[in-house]
Amino acid sequence: MTQKKKTPQRKSSGTEKSTPKAAVSVAKKTASGTASATVGSLTVEGVSVAMASTQDAAPQCPTRRDFMVLAAGAVGAAGAACTVWPLVDSMNPAADVLALSSTEVDISAIAPGQIITVLWRGKPVFIRHRTPEEIKEAKEADTAELRDPQKDAERVKPGHEEWLVLVGVCTHLGCVPIGNKGEYEGWFCPCHGSQYDTSGRIRKGPAPLNLAVPEYSFVSDKIIKIG
Repeated sequence: MTQKKKTPQRKSSGTEKSTPKAAVSVAKKTASGTASATVGSLTVEGVSVAMASTQDAAPQCPTRRDFMVLAAGAVGAAGAACTVWPLVDSMNPAADVLALSSTEVDISAIAPGQIITVLWRGKPVFIRHRTPEEIKEAKEADTAELRDPQKDAERVKPGHEEWLVLVGVCTHLGCVPIGNKGEYEGWFCPCHGSQYDTSGRIRKGPAPLNLAVPEYSFVSDKIIKIG
């Protein structure tokens, strides 16, 4: 019989090293563009593969362009305000209109017990020079049952109780009452019978409120400024 010869197997020398498959796989994935959350390096058989993250970019500081955008916005807002202001200012009343909003009246010729009517802002205004008796009657009525409670002292200027200034429009439907008429010798409205006393307070009839007292002041003892 012939004997088969055994082929001697070569032993791997201790200097040969096998390439780690897992390491190569990680290196391929990193090189192909897979993003990493850290910055570091991977060593495969003495070869370093750099891994850098593109996600952790450092925040940028404000640039000159940002400043110019803010400046342009501020200039635009100022320009809009300059454009709108002339329109708003044009809505204000003119000087001649403001002059008509007030009027001065010489009261030196008005006798006690007399009433005159002047025009103010398109409305009649009563100026009454009250007698001592009329002032007394008005003050005594302070304690009466009034529909629109108001004391006589609240409707005249201190130190000028003899002068009563009222808007001559009935508070019912806007008629013009007649002076020195009615049960209370103040004003009587012929339209629906409203009656006011010598302080211009409603005492009888359908009117709900007293005759209005306009804004006025004494420029002097002889001049009243209404408005």
